[in-house]
Amino acid sequence: MTAPAAGAQPGLEAVLRAAPVIPVVIIDDVKDAIPLALALVKGGLTVIEITLRTAAGLEAIRAIAAEVPGAIPGAGTVLDPAQLAAVAAAGARFAVSPGATAKMLDAAAAQNIALLPGIATASEAMVLIERGYRFAKFFPAEPAGGAAYLSALASPLPQLRFCPTGGITPESAPRYLQLPNVICVGGSWMVNRKTIEAGDWSAITASAAKAAALDEHRRKG
Repeated sequence: MTAPAAGAQPGLEAVLRAAPVIPVVIIDDVKDAIPLALALVKGGLTVIEITLRTAAGLEAIRAIAAEVPGAIPGAGTVLDPAQLAAVAAAGARFAVSPGATAKMLDAAAAQNIALLPGIATASEAMVLIERGYRFAKFFPAEPAGGAAYLSALASPLPQLRFCPTGGITPESAPRYLQLPNVICVGGSWMVNRKTIEAGDWSAITASAAKAAALDEHRRKG
């Protein structure tokens, strides 16, 4: 087994503390990247996870990193070491994976980019702890057991704090944010595809502001 990386997940804690919600964004057209990021930052959500689920994802990260002051762009749905290297080169400040393979964790140890790997079980969490990780994505949060399941992990696995993602809504987000082992949540309710396609940036800013206001529910420990 690879030894725990010294300084695993560099700078990630500050990123995860920047806002209570990380918007998980699917961008179909790169021209939408900059106005979308500007709308989110204006609403108070500076950390933005742009997924690689579309062909525009990588170029959207590059555009936001270069053109949107105050934005902290990250890459989501990063599935292999080649993608991890590509998003790092594009200017992503962090990378998010739905799971955690040995190859991905080895690649993250060799890259100058923090990885937020996904877990859904205690055993998967223990693998990350052995590697020196302090933060993980809990995915898919709602289908995997929700806030009750994540709360049950807090006592036996206090080394990890989580960003739960998957099926979270404005109504359920506060339940997660009040848990001692949750640092933020991920969600897509403020950035649905129809609103992006319509270019309704003011609606996205308003929704982002409501999500940013959820900070009052977040545990500060």
